[in-house]
Amino acid sequence: MQKYTHDPRLRRQHMKKVLITGADGFIGSHLTEALVRQGFEVRAFVLYNSSNSWGWLDSCAPDVRGHFEVFSGDIRDPHGVKEAVKGCTAVLHLAALIAIPYSYHSPDTYVDTNIKGTLNILQASRELDVRRVIHTSTSEVYGTARFVPITEEHPLKGQSPYSATKIAADQLAYSFYASFGLPVVIARPFNTYGPRQSARAVIPAVITQIANGRRQIKLGAVAPTRDFSYVQDTIGGFIAALNSDRGLGEVVNFGSNFEISIGDTVALIAEAMQADVEIITDKARMRPEASEVERLWADNTKMIELFDWMPRYAGRDGFRRGLIETIDWFAQSGNLDKYKPDIYAL
Repeated sequence: MQKYTHDPRLRRQHMKKVLITGADGFIGSHLTEALVRQGFEVRAFVLYNSSNSWGWLDSCAPDVRGHFEVFSGDIRDPHGVKEAVKGCTAVLHLAALIAIPYSYHSPDTYVDTNIKGTLNILQASRELDVRRVIHTSTSEVYGTARFVPITEEHPLKGQSPYSATKIAADQLAYSFYASFGLPVVIARPFNTYGPRQSARAVIPAVITQIANGRRQIKLGAVAPTRDFSYVQDTIGGFIAALNSDRGLGEVVNFGSNFEISIGDTVALIAEAMQADVEIITDKARMRPEASEVERLWADNTKMIELFDWMPRYAGRDGFRRGLIETIDWFAQSGNLDKYKPDIYAL
């Protein structure tokens, strides 16, 4: 198998055109902007719709607008996926259904999107000799931590239909490496947060409620802990993996190696927004008891050793800085209007 240099400038020559699936989403739109700025030729795969919306790419940064190609399609369709992959030397596969509550009542769509969609990417990449595929996993595949910090050797446990489909997708990705030599890296981000994130996630749910004058904040469970990673750190992990020739067939955690409870997270947000708040338990936001992941805390040693990557927003101070940047984004004109604080977003 061909080896590539660690020099990012030469690496970009080898990876001339990069396909990003899920480019219209939260992390995908940030990744699109970052790769365009680094000189990559980017093809952004967005979900086809009759209004020709490109999701968050419709409002991407001015210096990026017009400097990437858009492919409208559906990750569930193998023919469209193969067309999108044509001419690309690397694929960053982020397209997925990720909302856990929605997976409770519509699991079939998760099988089609997360499993079959990943299979379509793997098949097309194999047939078209793609040089590097970075498949996006999730920390939810670990279930409640049996030991912390969580290494890549931690057992997997599908505590929701969502996490079960992601486990299956991860195993498919590895199988294409083991069976066919497809150059796959399995990136496993922990809880990414930041500008543009859906209000189905806890941090934007809290910020949007406070920003709209609410002081009684509706939430689900507040005792579970999470390892929150600011979106720019997650993007840095993807780019580090893309710019390397290492990690093939490997699962790699993307995390900050910092654990904090949901309740303490709310307190940090309220402090940053200078608001006194009361948490109100909303039963609709509670997961079934056995489905709740009680504890997540990433060991990011492997990421550091393989890809020479370090999170810039690590620890409590880094988390606070990331929260402030996220709050500032929501405070900008027009951004808050895109959210519905009185509706529980699945």
